[in-house]
Amino acid sequence: MATGSSRHLLRLLVSCRKITAQVTTTTTDTIIAMASSAEQEFAAQCKAKLNRIPRCRNLWDAKIASRVGEKLGDRINEVGVHDVEIDVEEELNRNIHYRKLVAPLFVSVKRKGIAVVGADKLDL
Repeated sequence: MATGSSRHLLRLLVSCRKITAQVTTTTTDTIIAMASSAEQEFAAQCKAKLNRIPRCRNLWDAKIASRVGEKLGDRINEVGVHDVEIDVEEELNRNIHYRKLVAPLFVSVKRKGIAVVGADKLDL
């Protein structure tokens, strides 16, 4: 399904409530794979953090980011893509707190056999 000429971009949407990772084709901006901490698997953990006193500022952490990366890696493999690129400038401009939290997501995607082009430039 993936062609050699089309490139794939891994984009992260990060907030204090959730992390969403999506892989798009650079030519058409079509989403080919996506995973998020808003999925049903993470609902119980999110609810526990919401009901905790004192409340957590972030509803996700590095462990959840890692699991989102695993799910994304599986979905990318199903599509037949072997490498994705990240926007290094966008990731370097991200708040250092969030940059450290999303690093396990890149590691998990790599463990699934997907090359993450540009992740080595992040110095994490």
